[in-house]
Amino acid sequence: MDSAKAKLLLRVAAAVELLSLLVLLGNLATVHVPAVASVLGPTHGCAYLFVIIAAIQAGAQGRGRAKAFVPGVGGLLAVRHLDRS
Repeated sequence: MDSAKAKLLLRVAAAVELLSLLVLLGNLATVHVPAVASVLGPTHGCAYLFVIIAAIQAGAQGRGRAKAFVPGVGGLLAVRHLDRS
């Protein structure tokens, strides 16, 4: 896979991961609708795994790869690391 495509996929997956986490936490803090958690929980989990895979495909090494493993914001940190290097 082209590095630029992998970087774009990493950006999208990082945004989905963060957004799904924010909605899950907002749901938990307010109305706690079980249907929201049952839909967004697996979505967040899949986005988290996709971020890790996309970071590896984008060529992240060392710290950049390690940052991808941080739940919630790891994808954004990995993208930032890739942009700087």
